[in-house]
Amino acid sequence: MAEAADFLGTSPSPARRWLRRAGALLAGAPLLAGILQLPAAMSAQAASSDSDPVSVSLDTLSPNVPTDGDTLTVSGTVTNNGKQSVTGAHVGLRVGAPLGTRSAIDGIARRSDDLQASVGNEVGGKYVEKFAKLAPGVAQHFSISVPVDKLDLGQDGVYEFGVSLSGQTAAQPWEQVLGIQRTFLPWQPEEADTKTKATYLWPLISTVHMTAKTGAGEQQTPVFLNDDLAKDISPGGRLAQMLALGRELDVTWVIDPDLLASVDAMTRSYRLQGDNDTTTAGTHQAVAKQFLADLQKAVADKEVVALPFADPDLASLAHNGTSVTGSLSHLKDATDVAATTVRTVLHVTPSTDFAWPVDGAVDPSIIKVATSAGADKVIARSDSFQETGGLSYTPSAARPIGGGTSAVVADARLSEAFEGDLTKAGSATLAVQRFLAQSLALNLQTDQQRSIVIAPQRMPSASQAQAMAQGITALQDNNWTLSQELTSTAKAKPDPGATTRIPSTSAYPSSLRKQELPRAAFEQIARTQDKLDNFQVILTDESRVVTPFGRAMNREMSTAWRGRIVEADRFRLGVETYLDQLADQVKLIDKSETKLSGRSATIPVTVQNNLVQGVDHLVLRLTSTMPTRLEIGGQPYTEQPVTVSGGHSQSVKFPTSANANGRVTVIAQLFTQDGQEYGTPVRFDVKVTEVTPTVMLVIGGGVLLLVLAGFRMYTQRKRAAARAATEDGPDESGQDTDDGPQNPEAPSERPKEELDAASGADDPEQPSDPTPDTAPESADPSGTGERVDR
Repeated sequence: MAEAADFLGTSPSPARRWLRRAGALLAGAPLLAGILQLPAAMSAQAASSDSDPVSVSLDTLSPNVPTDGDTLTVSGTVTNNGKQSVTGAHVGLRVGAPLGTRSAIDGIARRSDDLQASVGNEVGGKYVEKFAKLAPGVAQHFSISVPVDKLDLGQDGVYEFGVSLSGQTAAQPWEQVLGIQRTFLPWQPEEADTKTKATYLWPLISTVHMTAKTGAGEQQTPVFLNDDLAKDISPGGRLAQMLALGRELDVTWVIDPDLLASVDAMTRSYRLQGDNDTTTAGTHQAVAKQFLADLQKAVADKEVVALPFADPDLASLAHNGTSVTGSLSHLKDATDVAATTVRTVLHVTPSTDFAWPVDGAVDPSIIKVATSAGADKVIARSDSFQETGGLSYTPSAARPIGGGTSAVVADARLSEAFEGDLTKAGSATLAVQRFLAQSLALNLQTDQQRSIVIAPQRMPSASQAQAMAQGITALQDNNWTLSQELTSTAKAKPDPGATTRIPSTSAYPSSLRKQELPRAAFEQIARTQDKLDNFQVILTDESRVVTPFGRAMNREMSTAWRGRIVEADRFRLGVETYLDQLADQVKLIDKSETKLSGRSATIPVTVQNNLVQGVDHLVLRLTSTMPTRLEIGGQPYTEQPVTVSGGHSQSVKFPTSANANGRVTVIAQLFTQDGQEYGTPVRFDVKVTEVTPTVMLVIGGGVLLLVLAGFRMYTQRKRAAARAATEDGPDESGQDTDDGPQNPEAPSERPKEELDAASGADDPEQPSDPTPDTAPESADPSGTGERVDR
């Protein structure tokens, strides 16, 4: 009855009300706890979706392009990235629907490990690999082989292909995909009705290795910055691998002649630059000889394109160098020497018709510079030469852009396929499959035959080169492409719908512009060239200097300096400093004060040549700063030609005449025959002590006194002799006559000391006595190596 009363709405007792409320709270506690835990669970689920609990690496996929009857083998590793063990796990293969466009391939590549996107159904059955448990942080290897006919591939095309790891954890105890790696499976089992003609550039380019310096002596031993080139061309080195891989491929070799010249120099005696201008002997002559021998065989029957010497940075030159006088002439020199270098070293005739700006990025100024040295074809790239005509397919590479110039537009997607870090097998495999997928998708766009160019990065790493070679091999073995040389691709009929408009200057990528050589670099190169021009005119064999410094200035403009501004500055400074040091080897020897004590005399000036070779075409000018006091050759200044053998000094004598006493500053300066000052002038003082008429009168009076004294002595002695004869002889009566005492003034009666004192014959010379005039000397040059008192 009481329960009935409560049900009917009668007022319950206070005790009942308290019990009812407590029961409600207890009943709602689990619900409240669940509500409070819901956001945390949702957050944890979101966090786990941001990064795969298990990472899947697809290390090999063979064959890269399967066909009917093949067995596809996939191998790799799975790694548990979480903190809980994965149980009941297995690796399976998944095949998605064919991808219709190249853009769709790009989209899949960007989210290759996204768990949220499905890849189709798992092949399943026995074509899986199971793992009872995946411990945290532990990698497990897997390998699965499946007949291609089990993949249910239908029409020709590019299929999305995935490798997934499924399993469960303690926190999520149900089977789910915990990791995946997506890639592509090109499928073209039969020969395509229309094949794409593909040209792959194989660049053999390196950084700058040789300096402008040469060792002392006649042999001109080259000096290298370091021994890095030897490492690159040794077995296992980057360039050695590029050579070994390229010789097995049907590619167009793109070679920097500077690399050939550097390796060729290593085949003989060479030096390595050290600290404080020291050098050490290089020891890799055998490696260099073997590299060149292998390269000669590799390119014997292949197309070779020679870049201008040292691969000059065309964009830097166009944007920052054309306003500096002489910059374009260096590009012309680099182009002219390219063909000669390749023919000399490799014994093949290269094509020099192609210019290759960095990353194929062009604008009107780059096109103008690129063709200024003789090239009439510019290798551009499709991300610079973007299509504006709304084409639904990728057009052929060649297209006219006016002025008799053609642009050869490389495909950007294929060209960039092997960039980035490919040291891991998984990364390289994904790059190869994406490359092949893009090439097949390009071919399926239309039934028109097209010619394309693939221009990879200039200096691929060893791992990138290996991936490139794998992709090219698969490309050349497939059913939808044909190999073609670059010259043939450039001559192919242009697609009428393809754009021929050169991109504007504002469209040039800012990221590339930041890496360019500044204007100051080209100004320094011009300054070095001016110094070289002034130096070479005095040399008897200018080729010994012009050639190494000309090539060094080509290297100063190299594309290899991009991203290495400090190293580029150091290299340019080293070239200019070394040229200054050589020029200073021909100089004037400093002179101390010279004294002239007569009306005329000669002044010697010495020219020293410490070079190996002789110098001529020099003129030495001697100038008096006070010609009213001291004239040189009857003029304020005079000049004489100078020729000095190598390692010798030459003294040149100048006649002078003094007009007044005092100190005069004289300036000696070397000039080239075209009137340019050469070297530092030498200043020295000449102290003139002129002989005046008064001094001459005093000297003359003294001489006259001496003569008179002598005459007097002579007469006195004659008289004394006569008197003595009279006194000693008998008189007329025969008796001696005594005239009395003898004359004390008679010379015969005076002691010899008194006579000498009277004559002054032995008087000591006084400091104040005038000196005789300096005798005129011959103005003829003294012999080579003559010692000259300064």
